[in-house]
Amino acid sequence: MAGNLKEQAIRRAIVEVYVELARLGMNAVSSGNVSVRFGKGMLITPTGCTAEGLRPADIVATGFDGSSKVKLRPSSEWAMHAEIYRRVGEAHCVVHTHADSCVALSCLRRPLPSFHYMIQVFGGSDVPCVDYHPFGTRELGAAAGAALENRKACLMANHGMIARGATIRAAFDAAVLLETMCRQYLAASAAGTPVLLSPDDMAIVARQFEDYGRQPRSPIKRRWSLP
Repeated sequence: MAGNLKEQAIRRAIVEVYVELARLGMNAVSSGNVSVRFGKGMLITPTGCTAEGLRPADIVATGFDGSSKVKLRPSSEWAMHAEIYRRVGEAHCVVHTHADSCVALSCLRRPLPSFHYMIQVFGGSDVPCVDYHPFGTRELGAAAGAALENRKACLMANHGMIARGATIRAAFDAAVLLETMCRQYLAASAAGTPVLLSPDDMAIVARQFEDYGRQPRSPIKRRWSLP
């Protein structure tokens, strides 16, 4: 019974996140997908779904091989999510969007560089942009999975972005932050050439981030904090 309650809570959270991404303009119509590691596989949004019609019962339970016991098919990007879970043990949620600024930068096939110290949130001095591969292919999954082994998010050439997190909330926050920072970088680039922080600057930030935001006890309960 406890397992069923947890699964229902995760299904509801996935729907809420998918709806919120659409509300923020980070996905349109049936673009983007959200998954959560569950048991030996994952729970993932179905292919072709929209925020208006998605229900918790529509979330597809699938293995990392794409197998499922229900009629609804998992997202066409299931292989990309599965590869990230295989490679990164601490990944418990994956969020993929076609957010405008992420897509724009990905079409330039450029990484997001260290124009701002908050880039370190993603685990390094940049957010990489992986090479182009057709959507839904294992090649794209392998490229994104490799990038997310040492980053919390990456861009995908001529496609969009993908982020991982230890919780649903962490993956959602990473996706929103990446879109915000891509928008800021494109705005700075339109006005001139952004001055990048040096490796030494970013090394200092990395040390500062080791205990950034930690509290001995937090009174604040945040939505979607479950893994």
